[in-house]
Amino acid sequence: MLRIMKKNLTIKEVKMLPRDSNFSTIGITAKLVRRKDKNGNSFWDMTLSDSSGELDGKVWQNSSWWILQNSERLPVNPETTNLKFEGATVGVQGRVGEFRDQVQFNFSEIYYLDQEKYPPQVYAKHSLNPLENLEAGFKNMINLIEEPLRTFVNTIFFKRGLWDDYKYWPAAVSLHHAYTGGLLEHSLSVAITAYEIAKHYNEFQIPVDLNIVIAGALLHDIGKLDTYSLAPVPLVTIEGNVIDHIVLGHHRFMTLAESEGLDKKSTLGIAHIIVSHHGRREYGSPVLPATPEAMIVSAADDLDFKLNYWLAQIDALSPQSDITDYLPFIERRLWRGNV
Repeated sequence: MLRIMKKNLTIKEVKMLPRDSNFSTIGITAKLVRRKDKNGNSFWDMTLSDSSGELDGKVWQNSSWWILQNSERLPVNPETTNLKFEGATVGVQGRVGEFRDQVQFNFSEIYYLDQEKYPPQVYAKHSLNPLENLEAGFKNMINLIEEPLRTFVNTIFFKRGLWDDYKYWPAAVSLHHAYTGGLLEHSLSVAITAYEIAKHYNEFQIPVDLNIVIAGALLHDIGKLDTYSLAPVPLVTIEGNVIDHIVLGHHRFMTLAESEGLDKKSTLGIAHIIVSHHGRREYGSPVLPATPEAMIVSAADDLDFKLNYWLAQIDALSPQSDITDYLPFIERRLWRGNV
């Protein structure tokens, strides 16, 4: 039986174990997908998440599934149970294996835990920056915007109820800022960086509208409120899967701009930032950045994504490694450097 109080490792610690090590850990089921092997037998791809990171593992046909009730364990069939494993806290025992010269984590025992005793929120990853600091920084950036655009941004966030979800929302389900508070942290970081870049180019006689830069940066990912849910791990909504955050964000922003009577020039400038901020059509932007403001926000967005992704990848490296495996998503290996 799973020994809840005896040496349960964090996910980060599990990922540092050498091959052939056994482990026990507790986390949230971020993903559970049933698959079939070449013989038609079921197995599962399972992703566990805790405050230290994520762990992808395999659950094979001969693994055992249990529900813990009143200190007893009862067998459960994952294919027929009404229990919802995704988003729930589970205990896992497993072993570090190898497949095609790569580390593979195999989960042999899965325990559905008492969700009141082990609330998922306790194990959810969240921004390391305190919420009060992020909120203060966000409001400071809004105060740099001139009227009447400042009132518009303040109104939609703090009078229309956007802030209640926005301050907790994730920016993704993987890759970057995929945790509670990630959307706020990312948007604030992009706004600060874009603002500093815009000031620099103003000084070098390239006209940049600082108001549009700040507002556009704070709003560029507003569509992620409809793209993701927090349960408490980030999950993609149906709308997020079939429409995506850029289109959803443009629609939400245009609705707010119309209802609040935002002037046409500001509306168009911010809307263009929202639809172009990924910078390339193959990355999901229907148009490319065509104004200094959009180019600056897109560059700041790309930099913030890459640095957060670098941090997560380097943090997951073993102490003996300085360079990651090749990462197809960003077409390179990442180096620890002088950290």
